[in-house]
Amino acid sequence: MFIMKKFLLLSVSALVAMCAAAQSNWVSEVEGMMENGEFKKAELYMKSMPKDVRAAEEVRIDSLNTIMGRIRKDFTMTPEEGIRLIRQKMPKATDAQISKWKRDRKIEYMVIDGKEWWFRKSVRNLWLLADELKENHDKDKWDTYKIRRKYYLEAMRTPADANALRDWRHVNITFKLDVNADVIPAGETLRVWMPFPYENMRQKNIKLESSNRPVTMSEGSKHHTVYMEAKAEKGKKTHFEYTFSYDVAERHIAQQDLVAMIEPYNKNTAEYKEFTGDYPPHIVITDDTRALAREIVGEETNPVLQASKIFDWISLKYPWAGAREYSTIKNMPEYVMANGHGDCGQVALLYITLVRSLGIPARWESGWMIHPDEVNWHDWAETYFEGVGWVPTDQSFGRSAVDTPMNSYYTTGIDLYRMASNETIGDKLSPEKKYIRSETVDFQPGEVEWRKGNLYYDTWKSHLTVNSIEKIKY
Repeated sequence: MFIMKKFLLLSVSALVAMCAAAQSNWVSEVEGMMENGEFKKAELYMKSMPKDVRAAEEVRIDSLNTIMGRIRKDFTMTPEEGIRLIRQKMPKATDAQISKWKRDRKIEYMVIDGKEWWFRKSVRNLWLLADELKENHDKDKWDTYKIRRKYYLEAMRTPADANALRDWRHVNITFKLDVNADVIPAGETLRVWMPFPYENMRQKNIKLESSNRPVTMSEGSKHHTVYMEAKAEKGKKTHFEYTFSYDVAERHIAQQDLVAMIEPYNKNTAEYKEFTGDYPPHIVITDDTRALAREIVGEETNPVLQASKIFDWISLKYPWAGAREYSTIKNMPEYVMANGHGDCGQVALLYITLVRSLGIPARWESGWMIHPDEVNWHDWAETYFEGVGWVPTDQSFGRSAVDTPMNSYYTTGIDLYRMASNETIGDKLSPEKKYIRSETVDFQPGEVEWRKGNLYYDTWKSHLTVNSIEKIKY
């Protein structure tokens, strides 16, 4: 009897293990189909799985179907339409030239279910990426540099304190989010997360001034948010709004000062290990990333100068271009290097990965840029130097400063026109969100869901308004 019970227990354990393996294998199978552009096959595969598996894996199945849907939304241009748009601007563009742009990934495309589709921003991006249009790129860079130099000179009129902070301002901002009418049935509850600043060296005295609904502030998440709920009403948009204020400063430490101040890293601390290690899927240290980083820095051993070399290499090699949905990209740094371009968040992640590969701690920061001439989402990084602390690093803004008098400013500094709300990527929201986020990596415009799924950007709109930025003294 004992032997029989033992046999049954072993059989049940083996069955459980087999079921667990089968459940994990189906994800690999589907992801392989997606990688090959076999979306219909992947969808049919998931539909044909046993009911109990589909019930247990409801959220994961929803996420995979959602990712395929987002890729389809990003790749909506036919090759014929793309070629027509190119020749409207460049009538003499040849078939051979267009084929070369595709081979060189200046034109991004995918084959989905046997049909070629171009990325919806591919033609617009071509004017930013094609070597034939370099003259236009240089003009854009100098126009941007002139604007940003104005903010730099403005900040430099104020003496820095002991932490290299200067030019403090008091900022007042209103954030609004409107969910379209009848997106969900009347009486159902909308759950909404929206960005909120967090306290760090450059941001303090943060205050929620007002809101049009009860608010729950995030706890334990590195995406700092305001959370609200509301019942949908038939035929009416659902409006969410709040106003907040905070104090913010510019911070910049000159490279030569950092070189003089830096000390050897204490590699035994938990913080050092965390910020020089992996954070999959977008920060993964490999033999290849280590070899590339070493190749870039050459014989240089000073971490400040090593990080600067990485920063300059990325700035010169990878121009800005309109990005695909982050949630559809498996590894951002690999994507940048394969495609030869990247937006602010993509190059920030490449920078973080490469400097971590050298044993230099680096981490993510993001939120909004709130410059008088441009209010938009933005991502950057911070680099840790022993004896100094965390120093801001804006890899994307650095591209407009290459070969200018501000060449090193954004390597070890940042202007004051920021609202930082994220300390990392891909963290769980608070309160926790059930379904896949519209933005799985970053968090800026907000997130919305109801009990049956996520609500994507095409069902709601958000807007950040800077009410005032006033000089203050500290």
